[in-house]
Amino acid sequence: MKQSFNSISKVTGELFLPGDKSISHRAVMFSALAKGKSKIANCLNSQDVNSTIEIFRQMGCDIERTKNDVIVEGKGFKGFTEPSQPLNAGNSGTTARLISGILASQNFESVIVGDESLSKRPMMRIVEPLKLMGARIEPSSKGTLPLRIFPSNDLHSIKYSLPVASAQLKSSLLLAGLHLDETTQIVEPVQTRNHTELMLDLEIRKTDEGNLISVNKNFYPEPKEYFVPSDISTAAFFIVLTLLSKNSELKIHNVLLNETRAGVIEILRQMGGEISIESEKEISGEKFGDLFVRSSKLENVKIDKEIIPNIIDEIPILAVAGAFAEGGFEIFNAEELRKKESDRIHALCVNFQKAGLNVEEFQDGFKLKGFPSNDRFTFESFNDHRIAMAFAVFSLLSNNGGEINDFDCVSVSNPDFLKQIKSIVRY
Repeated sequence: MKQSFNSISKVTGELFLPGDKSISHRAVMFSALAKGKSKIANCLNSQDVNSTIEIFRQMGCDIERTKNDVIVEGKGFKGFTEPSQPLNAGNSGTTARLISGILASQNFESVIVGDESLSKRPMMRIVEPLKLMGARIEPSSKGTLPLRIFPSNDLHSIKYSLPVASAQLKSSLLLAGLHLDETTQIVEPVQTRNHTELMLDLEIRKTDEGNLISVNKNFYPEPKEYFVPSDISTAAFFIVLTLLSKNSELKIHNVLLNETRAGVIEILRQMGGEISIESEKEISGEKFGDLFVRSSKLENVKIDKEIIPNIIDEIPILAVAGAFAEGGFEIFNAEELRKKESDRIHALCVNFQKAGLNVEEFQDGFKLKGFPSNDRFTFESFNDHRIAMAFAVFSLLSNNGGEINDFDCVSVSNPDFLKQIKSIVRY
């Protein structure tokens, strides 16, 4: 689907955005693991999260969506039933990687498959440490999906230092360790998003090596009620749109403010963005609050290596902010972007070149110079939801608008994006 966007004059109003994708995935998984009924309020209704839901339905969980909640009847410790067909993770790397740790601990054989994009993404980063734990898991000859997982009589605890900053790798191992009497220890040299640790209330200790995270069967989830704050990665698109639109103001309710996810707000503030927070709350260790965003003059700043893991999903929209800000935008130490739903470094560079910017592409990042031209452009989404939404914002800010090919991929994370845009923009 090709989607057209016209230039806007201002942004005004307020938004109640859907629940955070990372927390929604985990809330469904932990509810399915628990024995009994759990309720998840504001659970994201997107293709990715629905892939997770369908997989647990295939393994015997009764899961119902109401207007505002997801109700899960969990199966308890090793209570899942053997699926009769492969488990399809769709486009969701979170689903495929996290559920591998759960399936490695079950007493039946299973196969994880995915769509064309997910089937190209690397899986050896989870396969190798799970095998160190004694899991029997076989990827394709290319180290990708499908993953075939067999029951193991030798699953055991390990101490493992993460070689890459990956919350998905970390969580996969923690979910395997959740099924063991002995304690598994994960060393995290560079902190990544910590939703798994917070939601399971795991033991975390600071050491010279980094965070030391411990897990065993004592932390196995119980039925409970979850509230999922609004997704900060989704909010980032509307924040940037508002900052760069004249005479604009926007309120976004109940946005996740977890310290491992709020780096995008920190950087935009450093750039001169007027973003304030009110009504801060905390549930199950997760902070959230209302964001007030106002038009601002932005100037590019240096983005430090240390913050990259915490803004990895927001880099596409930060680059759009950088394209309209004063001074050149540059980012490095972000090679992980090449292993997302698309090669996001290449996707961003291709589209920015179309818009008339001077672009230099590197293995781990890129540089932008100049300002967008006044032409109307057709951008490529590369079937990547974050690329599609980033260049939707770019088009809305451009003098003559723009178009994005294959825009329907946004349903992976925010199927209501167009409705949300329509509710807050004025032409």
